[in-house]
Amino acid sequence: MYYEKLFDIRIDADLTQEGIAKILGVTQENYSRWETGKEFIPLSKLNVLCNYFHVSMDYALGLDENKTYKEVSLDKNIIGTRLREFRHNIGITQKELAKILNTTQSTISAYERGHTLILASFAYELAKKYNLSLDWLTNRHNTMFISQK
Repeated sequence: MYYEKLFDIRIDADLTQEGIAKILGVTQENYSRWETGKEFIPLSKLNVLCNYFHVSMDYALGLDENKTYKEVSLDKNIIGTRLREFRHNIGITQKELAKILNTTQSTISAYERGHTLILASFAYELAKKYNLSLDWLTNRHNTMFISQK
């Protein structure tokens, strides 16, 4: 599961949940819910974690063992453009993507126009279903898809 890697990263850094929560600017209780899989870590906090620990998003969520790291600030416009590019690449409409993610077409449109940051849980769902690289989606590298493990 994705959250097991969060635990591993924390343990490898010899940190408590309270210590990593402080780095991420959240409470220990919030972080605990992410590390136990009760809630999905927001993309903005995942980005902070990856920047701090110098790991890729794909690695941090257990999608890939490659830790190749590039520090970025999240840009909703770039992520939206890349989401649209991904959608076109796999040949589905906004409506079809909305159905896959159990959301509305207007939500997908807001993501693609850069008005709203995509939910990390939605991005993860796409990564699992289509091998989409979250590092590509967030402009950390230029390869759209993760190599098969």
